[in-house]
Amino acid sequence: MEPLDTYALSLIIDNRPGVLRDVSSVIADHSVNILIVQQALIPSGPFRKKASLYLELEGGDDRSALLGDLKKLPCILDVAVHATFSRIFGSRVIIIGGGAQVAQVAMGAVNEADRHNIRGERISVDTIPLVGEEDLAQAVDAVARLPRASILVLAGALMGGEITKAVDRVREEGIPVIALKMAGSVPRHADLVVSDPIQAGVFAVMHVSGKAVFDIGRVRGQEF
Repeated sequence: MEPLDTYALSLIIDNRPGVLRDVSSVIADHSVNILIVQQALIPSGPFRKKASLYLELEGGDDRSALLGDLKKLPCILDVAVHATFSRIFGSRVIIIGGGAQVAQVAMGAVNEADRHNIRGERISVDTIPLVGEEDLAQAVDAVARLPRASILVLAGALMGGEITKAVDRVREEGIPVIALKMAGSVPRHADLVVSDPIQAGVFAVMHVSGKAVFDIGRVRGQEF
C-alpha cells in the first residue's frame, strides 16, 4: 500500500546543466524524499528547448511552501501537482513473448484486472511481442527497472539461453516470473509454469491483487 503522503509533481524546466541539482536542493531543504525521477525533452510547442521533469515525492510538512520555493527558481516555467502513478495505474503486470501467446495472456490478465479494478483496486497490464533471444533477454532484464512492475509473464514456444539468465536476475530483484509451458530452459527457472495462456494472465493479476487469496509463493515450482 502506498503511503498517503506521497504525491507527484510535473515541472517544465530549462534544458541546461545544473537544473536537476537546483530542483533537488530545494526539495531536500523541505525534508522531502524523492522516490521517482523522470526527465524528457519537449520536442515542440510553446516550450521548445525546454524539458519536462516528473517527480514522485514523500514526506515534508508544508507542500505549499515547497511549491512556492520551486516556482521561485528561474529555471522552472511551470509546476503542477498530481496523484502518483501508483494511485492512478497501480501495480503493473508485464507480458513479454510471441504475439499470439502474449495476446492470449493479456486477455486473461485484462479480464481479471477489470474484475478487481471495478472494486477499487488499480492493476495495469503492459505487453510487448518480441522475437529473438537477445531482444527478449534485454526486455526481461529491463523489467526490474520499470516502475511499479510487480510480476512478469513470459509467453512463447521456446525460450532459453540468455533469456533464462535474465529471468534469474529479475527474480533476484524480487519480481516473480510466470512462464507458459514451452520448450527451453526458462520454465525450469520460473516461479510457476502454466499451460493455458489465459489462466497465466489470471494468475498474474491474482498475485498482485491486494484482495485475492492467490499467492505465487505457495505454489512456487509447480505446473498447472
